[in-house]
Amino acid sequence: MKKIIALMLVVVLAATSAFVLASCGDNGNTKSEDNTKELHMATNAFFEPYEYYEGKKIVGIDAEIAEAICDKLGYKLVIDDMEFDSIITAVSSGKADFGMAGMTVTDERKKAVDFTDSYTTATQVIIVPEKDSKVNNADDIAKASVGVQLGTTGDLYVSDVEGASVERFSKGADAVLALTKGKVDCVVIDNEPAKAFVEQNEGIKILDDPFENEDYAICLKKGSDLTEKINGALSELKNDGTIKKIVDKYIGD
Repeated sequence: MKKIIALMLVVVLAATSAFVLASCGDNGNTKSEDNTKELHMATNAFFEPYEYYEGKKIVGIDAEIAEAICDKLGYKLVIDDMEFDSIITAVSSGKADFGMAGMTVTDERKKAVDFTDSYTTATQVIIVPEKDSKVNNADDIAKASVGVQLGTTGDLYVSDVEGASVERFSKGADAVLALTKGKVDCVVIDNEPAKAFVEQNEGIKILDDPFENEDYAICLKKGSDLTEKINGALSELKNDGTIKKIVDKYIGD
């Protein structure tokens, strides 16, 4: 009887393994119930207007561009929400097919992942209290406590400023909350989310003096053959005006 049970377990495990292997498409992408290959996008859905929740659905600039890319390439898009500083690890380890989260191309990140062509540009700005602000321009960062979202380019840039005291938070909203409570002197973050935070919180403003300009792109595992395919789709979407239309929908001209 024990031999029979053991044999049955072996058969079940073999069948399970065969099913898992059969469910994988090129590049290890899983398939949905209708047999359409899926691409998993890693993001942090607290970065309005690039990615954020409307009810239970993740929407925004990156979500719509990713959907358009997948439509071009014949994939079903699946968005996996996670902490921002986990995205590159998820992509480089193969747990996600690509990362898209208002992610800036930097030399440091290029060591871990490949990047597509840029699909939009952005500006890092400084949020401060409307009254009695200790920070009045970018130079004042050097003598201030600065709230940033962990792992973002705001974090990277401020960390290079000698004299700045960096306070790291898992979400940009947490950094802004700390600012409203007087726990940090300012927050450095992307301009578009900054606008949303200022609208949602009284008593704070964005300085006219920008902190840094940057390019956003999609990150992929080193050597992924998806990079060339996605670049091709991006080129088509730029040329036919789709990307501009998506960006304008959320930001305006």
